[in-house]
Amino acid sequence: MTKKITLFIFIFFSVYSLQAQNVKPEEKQSIKQLIQSAFDDVWGELDSTKIEKYHTDDFLLLEHGEIWTNDTIKSCYIAKARTAEKLPKRTNSFEFIRFVKSKNSIWFAYQNYATLSIDGKKIMDLQWLESAVAIKTKQGWKLQMLHSTRVARD
Repeated sequence: MTKKITLFIFIFFSVYSLQAQNVKPEEKQSIKQLIQSAFDDVWGELDSTKIEKYHTDDFLLLEHGEIWTNDTIKSCYIAKARTAEKLPKRTNSFEFIRFVKSKNSIWFAYQNYATLSIDGKKIMDLQWLESAVAIKTKQGWKLQMLHSTRVARD
């Protein structure tokens, strides 16, 4: 009986270790660059043509209680933001908390900070606590899902 239990534990941890692999430093760097570029190009530059470069076709954003798709981001958020008389410049920075790899995906959590400015004058600081899933594709890493919660700032 003890041998069966030991065998079961060995098999369980072997399978688990295959599922939860270590994230290599170069993978972490690729993911960090992916999120930085996606936020700089899509959310900072409001460039809807870059969505397909950074997001999978089935991308979902859970944004403070709302469900957004690539189409929502393009036709609602970006289209509306571009109607502003003067577009603020958005500067993005991130503090990464954790990375977890499973086969061809990496789940990661991070703090997202944005500073909005117009004509070089800061108008607002924003912060979100976010998690995301990136999928390894033929074109490289792409975001498949983002979950975002606004953090109140003083």
